[in-house]
Amino acid sequence: MLLHSQLVEISGTPRIFTMQILSIISASLLAVEKLSDISPIFFIGVLQVMVPHLFMDIYINGVNQLFDIEIDKINKPYLPLASGEISYKTGVIVVASSLTLSLCFGWIIGSWPLIWGLLSCFLIWTAYSIDVPLLRWKKYPLLAAMCMFVTWAFVCPIAFFLHMQTFVFKKPVVFPRSLVFVVVFISFYFVGMALYKDIPDIEGDKTYGINSLPTRIGLKRAFWISISLLEIPFGVALLAGATSSSHLWIKIITGFGHAALASLLWYKAKSVDLKSKASIASFYIFIWKVLSMEYFLMPFIR
Repeated sequence: MLLHSQLVEISGTPRIFTMQILSIISASLLAVEKLSDISPIFFIGVLQVMVPHLFMDIYINGVNQLFDIEIDKINKPYLPLASGEISYKTGVIVVASSLTLSLCFGWIIGSWPLIWGLLSCFLIWTAYSIDVPLLRWKKYPLLAAMCMFVTWAFVCPIAFFLHMQTFVFKKPVVFPRSLVFVVVFISFYFVGMALYKDIPDIEGDKTYGINSLPTRIGLKRAFWISISLLEIPFGVALLAGATSSSHLWIKIITGFGHAALASLLWYKAKSVDLKSKASIASFYIFIWKVLSMEYFLMPFIR
């Protein structure tokens, strides 16, 4: 019970777990061509992706906290390592164990798309976090954005889809229109999220010389650039849905859904108080919630 508590705390929040689960299910459904494909073997395939990637998420968030303790004491003092609730030694043990379990599960399962995805996540987010020469990419706005962009827009959806397509269903490698749409949507959305992610951390970033974009161009300008980037993919989604081969009723539902999400995002953005850390943080959580709703719509774009 104690180990479970430490794993959940060091990984950040349950939001990360939830988003990863939704992204796995959504990308896996892209490989489904008929209702009979949703069988026990499909759910086994989803679990094969879910378990090692959840451990990888703990590693990614944990290693970032291990190298950010002093910064987090300013920006996020509630985190377990920054607050002292979990010792540095315990943090190292949890992070190292999670990485080992993730890679071992991937190797035992034997799916090369899964192994490729896990290794890519490990390499990208280690370079993002660790403080050694040529790395610590989070200090550089472009590289920091690229880490989130490459992971969520390319590595995750492509690896999840190819695992289901080639390893589970034993079908040839293809890159269908639905997968291309997901990559394009997530590309724009996560560039916007990567920019917004630095906004709540501007105070600590200035103190410790993290040259993020908000520290360079200012809070308000960075905020509205990020909102614009977050809105663009919904326009892409409306176009993709209208030109898809799906039934008319599916086009109507996806069109209405994307229009509603875009409108809701814009409405909430106008009410954010940039002088309030709580308001900025609350909207960041809302951005994730919008993406979670989008994951339910993605498999319908064909």
